[in-house]
Amino acid sequence: MTDDTGLQPAVAAEFAALAGLLEGASEAQWDTPSLCAGWRVREVVAHMTMAARYSEEEFMAELQRCGFDFTRLSNEIAARDAGLPAAELVASLRSEVMQQWTPPGGGWHGALNHVVIHGLDVTVPLGVPRRSPDATILMVLDDLTTGGVGEHFGMGIAGRSLQATDLDWSHGSGSALRGPAEYLAVALCGRSVPVGRLDGEPLSRAAPEPST
Repeated sequence: MTDDTGLQPAVAAEFAALAGLLEGASEAQWDTPSLCAGWRVREVVAHMTMAARYSEEEFMAELQRCGFDFTRLSNEIAARDAGLPAAELVASLRSEVMQQWTPPGGGWHGALNHVVIHGLDVTVPLGVPRRSPDATILMVLDDLTTGGVGEHFGMGIAGRSLQATDLDWSHGSGSALRGPAEYLAVALCGRSVPVGRLDGEPLSRAAPEPST
């Protein structure tokens, strides 16, 4: 297994950058619909910082209560904890727990994708340019296209060429989809991209594998 512990500072920097952005956010900004369907900015932040407020034992108890349905658990905690004061949500983003957290089986690459992608879920609808350094967004794009992360989102990229217009990055061949790196990442995650940010035929969901 590749040692990716060197990514921890990048993960910590992403959480800190989002905390800095939201520290002075208005109530209207916290209530802005995010790129995650049905969630406002506050639900996204509540979701992405669960580990800061729930110990492993508490999390497992919640998961058991939800019949080990993680999607149900995630939605319930996001809805519940979105009601916390904004200052507490910002403190969760800044917590040492989140700076050291990795998802089960995901390692530091998983943590980096988690914070960058959910960060875009917040910054894009707020009209804020990406906070991630070039090297970080490039790593996430590589993970989404060649690292297996993209399979989770089910977007079809076979026969497609993806080309960043603001960075030296491309992937694949075929019908081109071009635009800034952050919006390519948003598209690869199956989110709705604001009109006019990408040039080319939008990505579609990959066809399911035939049953055997």
